[in-house]
Amino acid sequence: MAVLVLDTAARFCSVCLFDETAGAVLSAIEEEIGRGHAERLMGTVESVMARAGTSFDTLSGIAVTIGPGSFTGIRVGVAAARGFALARDLPVTGVTTLETIATQVLVGRRPAGPLAVLIGGGRGQIFMQHFAPDGAALDDPGAVPEQDAPRRVRADCALLAGDAAARIGLDIACTVDRPVGTIEAVARAAQRYAHPPSPLYLRGADAKPQQGAVLPRRMAGEAAS
Repeated sequence: MAVLVLDTAARFCSVCLFDETAGAVLSAIEEEIGRGHAERLMGTVESVMARAGTSFDTLSGIAVTIGPGSFTGIRVGVAAARGFALARDLPVTGVTTLETIATQVLVGRRPAGPLAVLIGGGRGQIFMQHFAPDGAALDDPGAVPEQDAPRRVRADCALLAGDAAARIGLDIACTVDRPVGTIEAVARAAQRYAHPPSPLYLRGADAKPQQGAVLPRRMAGEAAS
């Protein structure tokens, strides 16, 4: 039995089948597409299943990245995971992009101190979280202004990771220059960190309601003009 793993939370459209018993990827596709996750995801799932020579009947669960990341991408992945889970009566596990990077960094490595994961959040913000050398989360994920990020990193931090790690200017080694871990890291992170399959945004949406064409509201009792 295998877990179907989906990641559309950032600029990648990635899918794999992961054998949790063997701890191995059976089939995977990871493409950097920027946008267009909704158009690409289902075809990618079909290709991964075909490469593995398997069907949905063999699945034991679904795992999906829930953010933080792209608003649209997160919604696409979470909706697809929920749909597959509902159709096949399967459990679905959510994992954060920050956890996937921590997992990728810490496989086979044990830094001398905590790891800080920092990824670009847009609007001058950085999403960040600290992890112990054994992978345990030391705090909750949060969004901070980029100029404040250096002083938000723990003084005992031994390693930085993520696509915003190098640009905050700290004299600490940086690794994994990505906004999300590889699809294998997503699969492995889902074995340790488990969240409900609900989007984790950490900040408000970029889109704002248009006000210029909004009609004035009529108070009760007022006659229509």
